Amino acid sequence: MEDELTANPPPGFTLSRNRGPYTTHNGPYFHKLEAGQFWHGLRVGRRHCNVHGSLHGGMMSAFADGLLATAFSRGTQARGVTVRMVCDLIGAVDAGAWLEGRAWLTGREDNMAFAEAEAFADGELVLSASGVFRIVAPKAR
Repeated sequence: MEDELTANPPPGFTLSRNRGPYTTHNGPYFHKLEAGQFWHGLRVGRRHCNVHGSLHGGMMSAFADGLLATAFSRGTQARGVTVRMVCDLIGAVDAGAWLEGRAWLTGREDNMAFAEAEAFADGELVLSASGVFRIVAPKAR
């Protein structure tokens, strides 16, 4: 498995250590906060790719869901679940590429919130996404 030592993130990105087990398993993920905007990053490894050596669409969609969910949680300070997500996979991403993206909250109504995201591979737009999230009550402990 590629680790944070071989991922070689660009300057400003640091290893994300507070991720859930699914995302941690699929990483390592990195992040940066720049001018109030939160960015996620991932060095695309061979294990993230399909048989053709390109980033698997399911992995790209999982990356998009993480972007949108971060925008949701940072924008609402609430716990939520993804209700709907639409991803436009615009371009192929080869193993070794640096994938980074950002998302932003676009609205909130009652117990729903809306977000949009975009991701770039080595500076080129490869994904745009939108999501709808439902705010849920915290679990009782």
